[in-house]
Amino acid sequence: MFRFTKRSTCADVLRIVTVWLVVLGCSSVFASPPLPKHGVEGSGGIFSTYSAYLVNPAEEGKVIGLPAVSVIGVYLGNGRNLSAFTITETFWDRLELGYGLDRFDTGDLNDEIERATTLRPSDDAVELHNFNLRLKLLKEGCLGEWSPTVTFGIHYKYNPDIMDINRDLLGTIRSIGIKDNDGLDYTLYASKMLSLCGRPLMLNAGLRSTEAAHIGLLGFTDERRIVAEGSVCFMPLDRVVLAAEYRQKPNEYDRIPGLVEDEDDWWTLCAAYIFNDHLSAAVGYAHFGNVLNHEANRSVGASIKYEF
Repeated sequence: MFRFTKRSTCADVLRIVTVWLVVLGCSSVFASPPLPKHGVEGSGGIFSTYSAYLVNPAEEGKVIGLPAVSVIGVYLGNGRNLSAFTITETFWDRLELGYGLDRFDTGDLNDEIERATTLRPSDDAVELHNFNLRLKLLKEGCLGEWSPTVTFGIHYKYNPDIMDINRDLLGTIRSIGIKDNDGLDYTLYASKMLSLCGRPLMLNAGLRSTEAAHIGLLGFTDERRIVAEGSVCFMPLDRVVLAAEYRQKPNEYDRIPGLVEDEDDWWTLCAAYIFNDHLSAAVGYAHFGNVLNHEANRSVGASIKYEF
């Protein structure tokens, strides 16, 4: 039943599809295709956390696996939406290349900025480009029965809009510690497949070195921090996956009361359904804490992923 060889402009299209991140990698562990799902930043995993398993690896004896694509969307309230498009390609079962395009609609933020300062940003949305390379360092069980899969990742992020917003606000964004429009994240992940009452149980745990504020949607600081993240995934039925994840956030910028609040840690709950070897979908609930000028603690969304 399970094969443990597999393991989470266009903006107009993305906004139509109300699909989400939270659940993306919920199923990251179960080898049954098409898992893992995609994270919102363009790698295999859950919504905002990863799995050490790679997406859609090549069949035995082949170099290149077939691509996998996802559309993702989440509603954060107060007119704010986050949508994403992801595509990944895996070579052998060792190297995963991924790209993720995120678009964040800021809702009523510009109106509140104008009321508070008389200044108004020219953009009511920001885009974030994520270019990812993940290398599997250790395969599960290679050092003994209990040894996990271990994957190292390099993630280049580019936000073309945040410095334009900074200019419109006469340098305010830089004054709170947002210094750049691009940056690098480094991740180290371990994943292990276990059994709970005879059903698959997957544990994912990782460390991330980052300078990103709100994953890069607010730009990048000059303070690098190492943060922890991880998830638990359980498959109670052959085609159903339940998952929970937690992601620590760096919060290395200064707040602007009422407009840009402190960055909070994230946690999500999600459920995914596997239709067949190619198609899966998921729905989820997320607690994001402060996201700029409002809390986003009852966010909901959905995701669709297809593996060729």
